[in-house]
Amino acid sequence: MASSSSFLLLASLLAMVSWQAIASDPSPLQDFCVADKDSPVLVNGFVCKNPKDVNANDFFKAAELDKPRMTNKVGSNVTLINVMQLAGLNTLGISIARIDYAPLGQNPPHTHPRATEILTVLEGTLYVGFVTSNPNNTLLSKVLNKGDVFVFPVGLIHFQFNPNPHVPAVAIAALSSQNPGAITIANAVFGSKPPISDDVLAKAFQVEKGTIDWLQAQFWENNHY
Repeated sequence: MASSSSFLLLASLLAMVSWQAIASDPSPLQDFCVADKDSPVLVNGFVCKNPKDVNANDFFKAAELDKPRMTNKVGSNVTLINVMQLAGLNTLGISIARIDYAPLGQNPPHTHPRATEILTVLEGTLYVGFVTSNPNNTLLSKVLNKGDVFVFPVGLIHFQFNPNPHVPAVAIAALSSQNPGAITIANAVFGSKPPISDDVLAKAFQVEKGTIDWLQAQFWENNHY
């Protein structure tokens, strides 16, 4: 009997751990939980605004996602609408982004630590892909045309590139988190503050330290706005 009870307890604990491991943003327990960004209380996300004080503007933003954006030196501009811009997204587990690509522009290799992304091309053509985790590091890539859809699994390194030298491209992406986060690989590795030791990076990339020093001296521009 004791053995059976121990087994049931272990199974319950494993189920709880597994649920936490696969969960994205926590599911809401009420109709909505509009973020109260002025609250001094710190929680995973934001404290709920008093429902009596909620109005339609908490769920609205004149984001003008129909208008093109200026791109930067990597040739892209990511306009993200997450809980920081739209308080009504709190606890709803979703956000949206417009991505503009200049001719030959790219959204460089990056990850979203808290979200899966589904992307659809509105204008132009994109070469997109993601890389699976160790040890295989398999590249899965595809050329997308207007109206095509592609999914990037949560946490995996992925990218988008506009192969057309003359025509810009536009995409809309939905992400499965109110705050998906973004880690651009080059920026994180070579543009961290303070910098990662060049001894560490030279060993990791199997290059001379001078090469690392040159890379760290570059301006690693952010394309998320």
